[in-house]
Amino acid sequence: MIKNNDLILASDMVILREFMEHDWADVHQYASQEIVCQYQIWGPNTEEDSKEFIHDVLEEAKLTPRERYVFAIIYQGKLIGAVELMMRDFTNKVGEIGYIVNPEYWGKGIATESAKLVITFGFETLNLHRIYATCDPRNIGSSKVLEKIGMTKEGILRENLLMKDDVWRDSLLYSVLKQEWSK
Repeated sequence: MIKNNDLILASDMVILREFMEHDWADVHQYASQEIVCQYQIWGPNTEEDSKEFIHDVLEEAKLTPRERYVFAIIYQGKLIGAVELMMRDFTNKVGEIGYIVNPEYWGKGIATESAKLVITFGFETLNLHRIYATCDPRNIGSSKVLEKIGMTKEGILRENLLMKDDVWRDSLLYSVLKQEWSK
């Protein structure tokens, strides 16, 4: 059994580790920016929102079975984002990934590398069959990340998310299957 703060994924570019309570300040540095959350249903975060995010992540890490794995993205020794894998269907072995990166670090391949590590973890460690992701059709950067990591664009989910301004948003749907990833 993997205990909270024991799980680390790493490549030459990034280290992904579980969050710790004191990480809220680093999360707040990016989560409080309008540009970071413009396509999200949350934010910009207040300090209290960032503390609550960390609290929720730490509490969810204690659950059995565990439904959510949220990792701090460490780049050059600094916490600059988050990537997560959520268990969406245990019976059918389906997970969903998501990521967020401080805009100071956009365009460096960090989201791409982090997503690859989490997908590999999902297939190899959690034995998932299918992993999917969604993104706002206007979020070109996120679409490019999902395509770069080898996910297939399946289509569009029409008006599936109610945004913070009470406007419905479409989502692009991408996925990858275990047998596709292992190639």
